[in-house]
Amino acid sequence: MDYTEAMAREFAEHRSVLVGAAYRVVGSVSDAEDVVQEAWLRWSAIDHDDIRDPRAYLIRITTRLALNRLREQKSRREQYVGPWLPEPLATDDDPAAAVELADSVSMAMLVVLETLSPLERATFVLREVFDLPYDEIADTLGRSEAAVRQLAHRARGHVHARQPRHHVDKARHDELTMRFMQAAGSGDFDQVVALLAPDAVLISDGGGKKKAALRPIHGAEKIARWLFAVIAENPTFEIRMGTLNGEVAYIAYDGDTPDTVAFLETTDGLISDLYLIRNPDKLGRVS
Repeated sequence: MDYTEAMAREFAEHRSVLVGAAYRVVGSVSDAEDVVQEAWLRWSAIDHDDIRDPRAYLIRITTRLALNRLREQKSRREQYVGPWLPEPLATDDDPAAAVELADSVSMAMLVVLETLSPLERATFVLREVFDLPYDEIADTLGRSEAAVRQLAHRARGHVHARQPRHHVDKARHDELTMRFMQAAGSGDFDQVVALLAPDAVLISDGGGKKKAALRPIHGAEKIARWLFAVIAENPTFEIRMGTLNGEVAYIAYDGDTPDTVAFLETTDGLISDLYLIRNPDKLGRVS
């Protein structure tokens, strides 16, 4: 095996990890893959003799490139119509990717990461997900170690404050969300309201291309009325379950085309958060 082939094989071994790292920072599959391609170009152009830990090195350069891409996204985000939600990531056909993703790319976690500053987000990913030392993170981000420790402290505190106080049993979560989707599909308004927490929040992302609320919707009855209005406008929807972002998601198909992806979060036995992605530009990778 020649040097170039060995270099390519080593990069390929870490590719799932790198896509996961970039995706956690930018929230877009296509942008994450572009970042990883750019990381490959950097990797193929350097002398590897002094690199002691290729995985850590690749994660660092990928995160740095992803941070640059996130900053470039700023103008696009500012012009975006309505709320912006991360692009769903299919994991059911890639066991290696599913292992690397775990809970840190659930839709709820990604929504929390969206509220961090770019530097806080990159620091959180490098420290909390990949457990890189503070000095390496500081070198990656071009900040002092003290500044990075402060970034990590703020990011960790913010994320923990937004996470559920109690562990949600997966089987109970799946059973509750299934009941909710069945009630919505059968037109049972009262049952839908009963399964929603009184202070539940729905966030929908249509990107100006599909019907979506321009602001989060708060309250069980308001959410139910909005959902039934969308269902009434799309009577041919077929709802299927799938695995996206390492968790159960509900996918509404219009024929063979995914129209809506829904992630539901539960708290204390009720649906507390609903994330609906309807922008067709974000659903092209949903099988």
